[in-house]
Amino acid sequence: MPGEARAKPASIRDVARLASVSYQTVSRVLNDHPSIREDTRQRVLAAIRTLDYRPNQAARALASARPSVLGILSTTVGEYGTTSAIVAIEQVARERGFSISTLNLAAASPEAIGEAVRQFEHEQVAGIIVLAPQVRVFNVIGGLGLRVPIATLHTGAGGAAETIASDQRAGARIAVEHLVSLGHRDILHLAGPQDWIEAESRMHGYLDAMFEADLSTLPPIRGDWTADFGHFAGRELAGRRDFTAIFAANDLMAIGLMHGFRDAGVRVPDDVCVIGFDDIPVAAHVWPTLSTVRMDFADLGTRAIMHLLAAIAGEPAPQFAPVSPQLMVRQSTNPSATRR
Repeated sequence: MPGEARAKPASIRDVARLASVSYQTVSRVLNDHPSIREDTRQRVLAAIRTLDYRPNQAARALASARPSVLGILSTTVGEYGTTSAIVAIEQVARERGFSISTLNLAAASPEAIGEAVRQFEHEQVAGIIVLAPQVRVFNVIGGLGLRVPIATLHTGAGGAAETIASDQRAGARIAVEHLVSLGHRDILHLAGPQDWIEAESRMHGYLDAMFEADLSTLPPIRGDWTADFGHFAGRELAGRRDFTAIFAANDLMAIGLMHGFRDAGVRVPDDVCVIGFDDIPVAAHVWPTLSTVRMDFADLGTRAIMHLLAAIAGEPAPQFAPVSPQLMVRQSTNPSATRR
């Protein structure tokens, strides 16, 4: 009617709300992206018809000319598991028509995380995979009000992120059960640093196994994941006689630990057994070869990006069987090593 305000045209976000999808999904339907399921596409098209949505053609042309981008935020630069996961993520991304923007943070400070997220927002990424196993990272991200989907392959991340649980607690339990099966009763844990999700998961696995075996626990030693700390710990522990085996929370600390023991005249596995976690490639080539628990980090990376792509497309999260850690028995836990 004359004098009556004209109704505001429908926006892409209006369409997204009506179709119960993200606005990125609406954009991909408009640009005929191959990752969209047919039922999702039809739901979006129905919402467009209902709202009489008319996209800005210039904006559509600009969007269609740009590659779809996924962000990877990592605070574990050079770490074996992260590197393996990123390779798998990039492969799936290429197959689905996405490119990857990776930001590696040397320090996981709130300021650095906020700057990285702002850069991703500037790049208009469709979603973010967070490879940052510190609890504080997710606390910071949770307070930033991100509107794009997030996935992570770390256990227990909490917040609004989609978590791909790599059952590291079960893996740690397997490691300690192996030591118990060899006759060990006094088992020490060389743990990872506080605030790290993996460190806490592996600590709980150690405690689970000790409780199930009705064994007393020793106060854990908090390390920093490095071989240098393991070497220091080995030299410091060489004079103790209150343990016969050590479960180290990762292979690098375990390898450094064996080096420190060797420098101090303690024989592995004859005097003390050592088992690690991760199964890094060099674990089978140190002396003695390192018993450890293998995690398939490439598979975890694939799961993470499949979850993210489903969230971007407005589809149900894919269902996977639990990750099965694998015990790798080598020379550092020789059965004859148990001290009496």
